[in-house]
Amino acid sequence: MIRDFIVGLVSPTMALLFAVVFLLLWWRGRIGQHALAFAVAYALLTLGLITVHFQLLPEFLLFHTTQLFYSAGSFLLIWGSAKRVGARFDWRLLAIPYVCSALALIVLINHSPVAGPQLIMTNIGYGVMFVIGAMILANAPRQGPFDMLVIVMLVLNAIDFLIRPTLTTLTEEAFFVSDYRQSLYYSVINLALSVKTVTTAFVLIGACLHDMVENMRADSARDSMTGLLARRAFEEEVRTKLTLAAKLQKPVSLVVADIDHFKQVNDIWGHQAGDKAITSFGKLIHSMVREHDVCGRIGGEEFCILVWDCDEAPAVQLADRIRIKLAKTEHTELGDNISLTASFGVASAQASENYHSLFARADAALYSAKEGGRNRVATAAPDRRMRKRRSGQSDENPFSREAA
Repeated sequence: MIRDFIVGLVSPTMALLFAVVFLLLWWRGRIGQHALAFAVAYALLTLGLITVHFQLLPEFLLFHTTQLFYSAGSFLLIWGSAKRVGARFDWRLLAIPYVCSALALIVLINHSPVAGPQLIMTNIGYGVMFVIGAMILANAPRQGPFDMLVIVMLVLNAIDFLIRPTLTTLTEEAFFVSDYRQSLYYSVINLALSVKTVTTAFVLIGACLHDMVENMRADSARDSMTGLLARRAFEEEVRTKLTLAAKLQKPVSLVVADIDHFKQVNDIWGHQAGDKAITSFGKLIHSMVREHDVCGRIGGEEFCILVWDCDEAPAVQLADRIRIKLAKTEHTELGDNISLTASFGVASAQASENYHSLFARADAALYSAKEGGRNRVATAAPDRRMRKRRSGQSDENPFSREAA
């Protein structure tokens, strides 16, 4: 009995240790919310395992409480994996299979005391959740070696949930819920859970450490003034994204921005004030883009944003929001009630278009916005000719529109 008690503490102890590791990675490694999600997921797994091991609740409440812990942990594990690679995530995709399995489980509990069908139905819900998670990651913008390893990890978890319960219950006689802890199924699930706890954690820790290394490498390639990518690093990242977008058939757009009349800022208030204005604009851009977009400072007062999974219209809207926000921002380093404006050029990538061509079209659109009066957004037409975007207003310049 003492040996069984000690062995039963192995899984929750490992889960707690991994929760602490992920928490430290999030806190000290600065790698994003996904590491915190992994930490909470393993903390919930720890709570579930401890609750079962010490029998802290009556049998009926014990089952439903631990399932709540495990379900929330699985949800956070999948959400964190999707968040890490910038995949679109709809929580309802995971909620639907879980709710369906829970309703079917309630019916089984009320009609039969036999544990086998109840356990199979519970695990089917988890299995479907992990299948959906793997499918979400398969369509993510990032597909590096560690990203593929995470997908494999989710698939293996799904296979375990979908196949192991059925095989285990078929190899032993039917047993009642009251005999669950003495069954072969209980022994097998403890072994499987220990293996999955360790392997899943190692994969995710490896992915997080890889992210830390990539972040440190990216930090060395960042513009010291704004924190955005410097020109060379930005161009390399954009070329990689364009190749991936072509492979996944995802739309991407390029936004080029330039602070209006910036030479006058330096001439009137000095270069130090101009540097502060550049820093402020860079931070503004960073605060208004998504995690999987790419933004960089490519010149003195010129900035560029690659907007992932986004065609021309929403990219124009993003540029407009940044333009309006900048115009409303007071730059105290220049004086009271002093604000700056910027002009924007937007181009949506065509099939197999390279960075040089895409940037040239966006930059030409930026030039047209400046020629049209500045403080506006201009777009490049797919046929490489500039076209007017004025929301129904007329303009002598065919390349720009007065932004609202």
